[in-house]
Amino acid sequence: MLEQLSDHAPVVEDRRRVLEIDRYQVLLDPPRSDLVALVDIAAQVAGVPLATINLITDVAQHQIATKGFDASVCTREDSMCNVVLHEGVPVVVPDASQDPRFADNPFVTGEIGDVRFYATHQLVTPHGVVIGTLCVFDTVPREITDDQERALAELAERVVDLLELELRTRELASSVCELERVRDELQRSNSQLTAFAGQVSHDLRNPLTAVRMSLSMLAEEVEAGGLDPVTAEYLVGRAEKGSERMQALIDDLLAYARIGGQIASKPVDLGGLVQDVRDDLAGALGGASLEVGELPVVTGDPVQLRAVVQNLVANAAKFVPAGQSARIRVHARPAAAGWRVEVVDHGLGIAPEDRERVFEPLTRTHADVPGSGIGLATVRRVVDAHGGTIGIEETPGGGTTVWFELPAREQ
Repeated sequence: MLEQLSDHAPVVEDRRRVLEIDRYQVLLDPPRSDLVALVDIAAQVAGVPLATINLITDVAQHQIATKGFDASVCTREDSMCNVVLHEGVPVVVPDASQDPRFADNPFVTGEIGDVRFYATHQLVTPHGVVIGTLCVFDTVPREITDDQERALAELAERVVDLLELELRTRELASSVCELERVRDELQRSNSQLTAFAGQVSHDLRNPLTAVRMSLSMLAEEVEAGGLDPVTAEYLVGRAEKGSERMQALIDDLLAYARIGGQIASKPVDLGGLVQDVRDDLAGALGGASLEVGELPVVTGDPVQLRAVVQNLVANAAKFVPAGQSARIRVHARPAAAGWRVEVVDHGLGIAPEDRERVFEPLTRTHADVPGSGIGLATVRRVVDAHGGTIGIEETPGGGTTVWFELPAREQ
């Protein structure tokens, strides 16, 4: 058991090291000028012609900045620094060819290099992970002073400082970009909310005016003492219809506002869902023809997706020329990212310049057809919340085809 734990520890440490190195994003980029300058200083401090910063992954040694030779990548097994990576203290070797740890290493034997003097200092991240070394060396034996060794240790710390500084700068830049995106979105939302509030005020004013006029006329009749049952019924009926229109608009607005929050994620059989919609819209469909093709099972919120289909089918049934019956077809086909569902009608159609605008709240293109202009805005919010897309095309021969695409069902 102890043997197994011992074998497992290096693997865990390697994984931590690779993750730390990945955070710094220096393996694939050209050598950074600040790290090259620091390596040059290290060579000067030690009085040697050669120096490098090595980052050691689970399989290789990467020289990310060098002095006196070209950077390269070698296997971890060939790396001199890998041999002493976990020593915990700087390693200084006057003549590597005389040290049993390095005498047979290809960097010493001449196969890769002719290293004699060798000094390495660990690079330790703020998380305590050793990711590599700052290494200075020469092709002849030599010694360094205690002061030189301390200076090299401090330079190794500065290497990590530079890596951390660049990482924090990159993270800060990303945060600034995200904040700017949020700011722009807030500005857009505030602008939309201002327009939305104005339109709501306008649309609520009409039924409210009808209610107030009816109640005012009713009050005048009562005051005059000549109120007859027929007049009373007419005025009360007008007031009730106005209040019903206001209630319907408020309900639509609340439904629109609720969409886009937490949604359920479960299998939804669109075929069964359309059948339920057909039953619910039996009155609205009247003499309409509703043809339903093969529909898939998708992943999403059944209540919200039902609202999508119900809105689209209801619109298709409603926006038809006077005296004609609606002809509607609902079908689906595979799309690049999942499924494309289409609700096709042969009704009044939507002009090309209005096909994006109709998805904005309280937008109506046929003023003579009753409605609040909230339905398609609600539909788009539901589709967006499901990670899908939606659009409008002209039906061949005339009419409107509203399509939406949903991601494939999760297995």
